[in-house]
Amino acid sequence: MRDLKELRTEIDQVDRILVPLFCKRMSLAAEVAEYKRTKEMPVLDSSREQALLNKINDLAGEEYAGYILKIYERILEESRNYQSEILESK
Repeated sequence: MRDLKELRTEIDQVDRILVPLFCKRMSLAAEVAEYKRTKEMPVLDSSREQALLNKINDLAGEEYAGYILKIYERILEESRNYQSEILESK
């Protein structure tokens, strides 16, 4: 069994990777919002979100699927919120 401090250090390393990736995802969501604004498209694309959740479910595998789906549902919610804020500010 590994030491708790060692495990937490490794978790911190993973977080240093995840946070910039999340920020990049939100930056891309901002670009999507601008595209949707120019094309007069709604923020929510239910079919796209469902397809993404299905893909995430498959990628995560049975053990982690339920957990990652909750996280991704929240990520998608925050992405929609961010896009809405961008569209409302223009």
